[in-house]
Amino acid sequence: MSVLTSTTGVTSILKTFSGEERHRAKTVAANKVRFSTPKEKGLAESVRVAVEEGNFYLVKEFTFFLWEAELDDDEVVLILKDAKRIVHNLTLDFVNVVEALLSLNWKTRTPEIIEAYTEFWIDIMVAHNRYLPIGVSKLINHWIPGDLDASDWVNGCPLECTRCQLKPTHDVLNRILTAVPMAFDVVMDVISTKFPYFKKPAHVTAGYLFNVLWLIEYKPIFEELILQLVLQKLLVLDVNAPRDQIDVETDDADDKLEADRMFQIDDVSGDNLINAGQTVKHPVGQTLDICLLMLYKFIDSKCRINQNSSDQHRWTANRLFKMLLYIFDEVLLPSHNTHHVQFVLFHVTSIRSAYSEAFLNLLWKKAQNPNVAAIIRHAAVGYMASFLARGKFLPLSTVVFYLKQFSKWIHTYIDESDENNQTCSLKANLVFYSVCQAVFYLIAFRATDLTASSKDVDLVLPWTDTPSGFDTKHKSNLLFLQSLQLSRIAMCQLNPLRYCLAPVATAFAGVTRTYQLAYCHTVLERNARRKLATVYGHDKSMPEETAETFFPFDPYLLKISKKYIEANYVVYQSNDTEDYVHSSAEDRLSRKRRDSEMVEEDEFIILDKRQKYLEISKSQDFDKQY
Repeated sequence: MSVLTSTTGVTSILKTFSGEERHRAKTVAANKVRFSTPKEKGLAESVRVAVEEGNFYLVKEFTFFLWEAELDDDEVVLILKDAKRIVHNLTLDFVNVVEALLSLNWKTRTPEIIEAYTEFWIDIMVAHNRYLPIGVSKLINHWIPGDLDASDWVNGCPLECTRCQLKPTHDVLNRILTAVPMAFDVVMDVISTKFPYFKKPAHVTAGYLFNVLWLIEYKPIFEELILQLVLQKLLVLDVNAPRDQIDVETDDADDKLEADRMFQIDDVSGDNLINAGQTVKHPVGQTLDICLLMLYKFIDSKCRINQNSSDQHRWTANRLFKMLLYIFDEVLLPSHNTHHVQFVLFHVTSIRSAYSEAFLNLLWKKAQNPNVAAIIRHAAVGYMASFLARGKFLPLSTVVFYLKQFSKWIHTYIDESDENNQTCSLKANLVFYSVCQAVFYLIAFRATDLTASSKDVDLVLPWTDTPSGFDTKHKSNLLFLQSLQLSRIAMCQLNPLRYCLAPVATAFAGVTRTYQLAYCHTVLERNARRKLATVYGHDKSMPEETAETFFPFDPYLLKISKKYIEANYVVYQSNDTEDYVHSSAEDRLSRKRRDSEMVEEDEFIILDKRQKYLEISKSQDFDKQY
């Protein structure tokens, strides 16, 4: 203390309080905090004052208290019990305090708090259904994993502790859906709104999908709408994870993995290297991979039928398939250039032959219907061709049946076009060219199966005698291909080979030449010359190109979910009758990177997509080939 202050009696500003004075000052400050009044009055008293006196000040204070205070378990229980007791007074005038009550941290607390919250939640929704959107939204928010919670979710499956925390939210929702039927539409709207953005981390979207599929388990009435929503959301992921980007990142990852192994001296982290290559590196592709894995598991659990399956299980399986078929027709078929989502249908149809027959029947009816838009019919034919080529579970008789149906339709179309003097126009004859390409594609792709091993013996024509030892099955296969009149299809005035994908046309020409079914190389040469660009000064004019075609069941690139597909998937195997396919034209278009084995073997299809204007136009290439 300074001399001046000691003589004048003025207290120094540096003077310290004693312990007793400091405690008294803290008490005074604490008593001035606004939370003291609402905490003392309580929720019931605050609502009573608002209802009887029209004074909402205490309610507002209590609302701030709920949002900002850190409540212990006893306080939460007391507040929830008070709220349940006055639930009928909590009209829309008290929407803010009700929202604060519904936002309480309850999921990780004691069973007593969970039970108290559940009872209040149900009572408030039943008494005042106008709170349903708020309450359901608060509940479903718990289904969305945090961005940093990846360790709690492994390939879309939660750890046991996480599952236990989620169960109360499903129990509450189950009870309210039973008590308030009108909550159905609200729940669907909220689920759709809350679906994570496609760029969210994989565990966030997969975790949300886990909870959405969980909902179907106890409320099957949601099944159709939920599955349709899920496939729509997965389509968004699919179009944002293009095949070429997934392929590039997969190759880069494989190269890095190989380099790591090459320079690894001590094998101390081999497991880490294996785990690193388990999924694709593309972030959206990784999300799609995990989500499709979950969907395949869900379909398996519902549609797998064995001898011990009950009639109810069989009925459920058939019902689910019909839903998926309807969703495919409404959502997937009109979607352009998807890559992996359509394999949901590939997987479910592999389970039972009746499913694959129904799928093909739907597509063929769609393709033949003149009242359906041409682009949809075109897509339906593409699905049929790819499905018939790739489905290992399909008997050869099914492929033969649809080849007959295709050729019959084509010949009828040619007859009508000859009568009407129809011109060779891609736009006017899109469906015709699609069906022709389907025939060419199937014969080129399944040539080994369709011709069996008849190439090992002399070719037998219908008018010749059968040599001794010749397998009549082989002969019947060739007779079947001859009955398709492939030469008439390829040589007709509509010139389908002109608008066919170049690798398909070339492969088809090789197969038909080998088995003397048709001679297409002259048509290919003429078409190649027509496709040459015309240059006017600095302007280049391209002729009408091929129909934009994609084969939906091209090689599957996602790594985790691939195990559900590869067992039933036919990988293209080139045979020695198609050596010309791998000609100098292909060599000029050799890729800068290494493809996966599956893609590499599917070369004659994949190349055309990566290089749209395939350079088969130079006649010297054909001279070398033929």
